[in-house]
Amino acid sequence: MAPSRGLLLQFSPGKLLQSSNVRGIRRRFSSFSEAIIDPSNRIQSYISRSNDPYLNLSIEHHLLQTSPPDSTVLFLYTNRPCIVIGRNQNPWLEVNLRILNAVKSGKAKETEPPVIGSVDLVRRRSGGGAVFHDEGNVNWSIICPPANFTRDKHAEMVVRALRKLGIDRARVNERHDIVLDQGHRKYDTDPQDTHKTPYTSDDGAGPRPLKVSGSAYKLTRRRALHHGTCLLASPNLHVIPQYLHSPARPYLRARGVESVSSPVGNIGLVNHVFEKSIQDEFATVYRDAGNVPTVVTVGEEHLSTPEIRKGYDELKTLEWTYSQTPQFTFSSHLVDQDGHEKAPHTIPFSARICFKVQHGIITESLVEGPAIASEQLKWFQSRLQNQKLRDIKDWNHLLATEHGNSAQEINAIATWLGDMMPIAEIDRT
Repeated sequence: MAPSRGLLLQFSPGKLLQSSNVRGIRRRFSSFSEAIIDPSNRIQSYISRSNDPYLNLSIEHHLLQTSPPDSTVLFLYTNRPCIVIGRNQNPWLEVNLRILNAVKSGKAKETEPPVIGSVDLVRRRSGGGAVFHDEGNVNWSIICPPANFTRDKHAEMVVRALRKLGIDRARVNERHDIVLDQGHRKYDTDPQDTHKTPYTSDDGAGPRPLKVSGSAYKLTRRRALHHGTCLLASPNLHVIPQYLHSPARPYLRARGVESVSSPVGNIGLVNHVFEKSIQDEFATVYRDAGNVPTVVTVGEEHLSTPEIRKGYDELKTLEWTYSQTPQFTFSSHLVDQDGHEKAPHTIPFSARICFKVQHGIITESLVEGPAIASEQLKWFQSRLQNQKLRDIKDWNHLLATEHGNSAQEINAIATWLGDMMPIAEIDRT
């Protein structure tokens, strides 16, 4: 990534961290921000050497908010193991939060998957579905003028970069994802057609393509953001389905976006090789008057940029992670769209419990059942009313009771709710 004509500033994380000149450090940070907003800097390329998902998403958001309206920006980053959900998703619906808690508390059995250590839960600012990130997954992001945005344009750019590395099965599918066709070679295709390969099965027969890159978008009046994942060499494919399978899903009716499951696979590339190919293809598409953008390295030192720090701190709050969840209803006895009650799943109690959640707060609740006395039913509902889900660390503590014959039933409900609706702690360090 040698400097060339175009952006003239190269920021070295190592030099910044080693410097003892505070005034000089501030000047470097200022230069980074000034380079982003410079109206003459129409083509910008960045790569992060941090694996902190909160920081990388905050740098990305800073680029979206401050880069010139007519500029185009490439940002590449790799995160440590984490689950990233979309802006309008429900974490209890999309994620097995029990696994996250078990691993963080040290209670997970090493003889049973998952055994990959701590996994962060992050809500991004763009839409789309839930994805699993790790060190074998490079994330690519393009920020451009809205007039230049289409849902396929930059996925096609990534496909061209992959094909130049010999990945001739790569294409963009009808969902704007990047997949690898798994069929046998049938015919020759136009190499420039990024939506078909010699292995594409038009009739749907044969093995399904493997998804290797999904996308999410954020559109504002001034800017368009398109970012995606790219599975290169993840060692965790075997446990990803467990992390993204919530035990609470059968009991939830939610607004917002639900993820669509697809078979996934690794491309089989080394991160830096993929990164270089993407940077080269980006430069080919967007070179400005023959100038190739310099690749600027960013990282932990940019937490000192106030706007980045603000976004970073917000992403790590329980308020952002959980209370931004769209309205949903949780019920032990579900009712279908026609108003018919479905047979309940196996539950360890005889009562019926239902509550509605808005902005992360229980606004309505209903508890009824023969094993709970009427005065305890009222008490139970009063304990739930106006509770912020993000503040419930222990359902047994919230609903602890010694009310005679009702105690066993209420304690069983509390234990079950703790399994279905846990809160995964966030490391704020």
